[in-house]
Amino acid sequence: MFHVGAPAGALARQRCPVSERRRQVRTEAATPRPRKAKAAPVPAGPVAEAEEPRGVQPKTARGEATRRAILDAAERVIGAKGFSEASIGAITREAGCAQGTFYIYFKSKEEVFSELVLEMGRLVRRALTQATANIPDRLDAEKAGLRGFLDFVAAHPDLYRIIQEALFVDPAAYRAYFSSFAEGYRSALADAEAAGQIRPGDCDVRAWALMGIARALGERAVIWEDRTPVAEVVDAAHDLIVHGLQPRGDKP
Repeated sequence: MFHVGAPAGALARQRCPVSERRRQVRTEAATPRPRKAKAAPVPAGPVAEAEEPRGVQPKTARGEATRRAILDAAERVIGAKGFSEASIGAITREAGCAQGTFYIYFKSKEEVFSELVLEMGRLVRRALTQATANIPDRLDAEKAGLRGFLDFVAAHPDLYRIIQEALFVDPAAYRAYFSSFAEGYRSALADAEAAGQIRPGDCDVRAWALMGIARALGERAVIWEDRTPVAEVVDAAHDLIVHGLQPRGDKP
């Protein structure tokens, strides 16, 4: 209701409530509404597996089993054929799953390859830890560790071939693989030197030299398929590690 005596200009600016509501409805109808984003397509494969986010570790036992099957299949296929000849189709056929399932867990063949390099590092460290557990003397630990490494290589020849190929396929992963081992090795040798178990020397050079011995012997067994019993190889290599090449006797 308008007040008597209100200025004419004020009366002109006021609108009827019903008319104002009609104007608001027209304005809202003319304003474009934001569209809802469409859900991203889910890769082909079992629904239970598609619940696992890509790039994240599986949250279910079934998802972890599927991822593990793909990794194991990739180890066999890439180890046998080489990275360039191995295909995602061959990997998924070996794993017994659809190609779409592969992309739930890995973005590309390069990613699964890099994961295998990391896997090799984890498994080797675990094998060496078990082989050298409760062996306080460094020289004895060297022998047990070399035996543990060569036993591991004999059991995982495809994985070892993948490490060799990583130098060309994924140089960064290859470098990280050996650098991490060298760092731990150097620290262990420094502790042994401080304890008087080995004579003083450059622990960094020694670490890389000892790693080189193990790597070459592993390559000899896997790539060149040498059948010399592991025990004999370890005895000969350990004799070299302990005594070097210098003739035994009274010579300095």
